[in-house]
Amino acid sequence: MPDPAPRSETMPARLVPPSAHGYLMLAAAVDRRRPFLPNSRRKAAVLSALSEDIGELERKHGVTQALVFDARLVAPGMGHQLLRARGVAPARFDVVVLIETVDPDTAVALKCDASYLRMKNRLTAAAAQVYEVAARNVRRIADVDHDKSSVFLLNFFYADDPRRLLSVWEDTAGWFVANTALPDSTVFEPLPGERDDYGIINHASWPHFRTFLPHLLLRPSFRRFVLATFESNGVAAQPILYHRVVPQRVAVQARAR
Repeated sequence: MPDPAPRSETMPARLVPPSAHGYLMLAAAVDRRRPFLPNSRRKAAVLSALSEDIGELERKHGVTQALVFDARLVAPGMGHQLLRARGVAPARFDVVVLIETVDPDTAVALKCDASYLRMKNRLTAAAAQVYEVAARNVRRIADVDHDKSSVFLLNFFYADDPRRLLSVWEDTAGWFVANTALPDSTVFEPLPGERDDYGIINHASWPHFRTFLPHLLLRPSFRRFVLATFESNGVAAQPILYHRVVPQRVAVQARAR
């Protein structure tokens, strides 16, 4: 029987109370090519248009942030057979729009906003798959800092028993803090009445790929503890790594400073 992970790697992460904000996410599969390859012209045009759309959304009352993410790498995951058996579509989202609002009710109401619907229709027309969900924050290590040029994670979790997901996330989050210096993480849970293909979605960031990727590839306790915990609890974890698409107006302002 393999040795367990050291205690320092299995200690729970230190959490702060959840945020009161609401979240509205549009996740889409636009390109068929691997995320690490250059974007197609069609996807590049979609990302450019979305980055302008979110500028309008950010001016809406109750919206605190509106962000666009472009996938760069699909990280090691678990549970693909489970997803197939349950008829749950795998998370292959290479474009994500994430909107933060002052509270969950505002996130739900935003789904009827004309500007949001135009953006959603634009993305739906270009994508083979779109997943829309309004959510709340249920666990938090720290708010994800979107002002930095970081690598951003969205990990889409499924389990037959969704009640297990938060405890599994708590059990494994400490490993990432101990081994990859994970600085922040927020966990989203679909609001009542929303799509719940994925029981929770974890959002986090690291400064660079080299901060964490070698540990996922080379550290035995990642497989021995983290992946084994997912498997023993019947959890499918589908992590995707992204870069933020910075609107042109923001990039120009940053260079001018």
